[in-house]
Amino acid sequence: MKFILSVFISFLSVTGFSQQENGSQYKSALGIKISAGGAVSYKTFVTSTNALEAQAMYFNEGVRIAALYEFHFYSFEGVPGLAWYVGPGAHFGFWRKSSQIAYNSRMDVGIDGVLGLDYKIPKIPLNISLDWQPGFSVLGAGLQPQFGGLGIRYVLQ
Repeated sequence: MKFILSVFISFLSVTGFSQQENGSQYKSALGIKISAGGAVSYKTFVTSTNALEAQAMYFNEGVRIAALYEFHFYSFEGVPGLAWYVGPGAHFGFWRKSSQIAYNSRMDVGIDGVLGLDYKIPKIPLNISLDWQPGFSVLGAGLQPQFGGLGIRYVLQ
């Protein structure tokens, strides 16, 4: 297992460094994400190909805060600003009363993953993303495949 993890991290590092010259077309953006509910989304790049995304979501079962670390890969020749991304994350939240009974917990705490596409529209300060963000709650809900969605963000810088 350690060997597989080492190979995966090495692959991501080499791929990330090879993509540096084709990195992000923006530094940070703020907007909304339509998913299993509605969320406020803030994304900022920490390197030209790695970003942090924070989300505050309200959905039919409660509220949820998520943080993701995303590895962006700019491998679409001829389409500047388009990248696919993947990464790990975590979430916590609070269930509504009906969900508290169903999941036998007031809180939702767990891990997330994300896989998606990110596009910075040329010449206007707009970023669009489409992703899938499955989660796993360790406090009763189990697998949560319904998250992710369409994000529209205003580019701040």
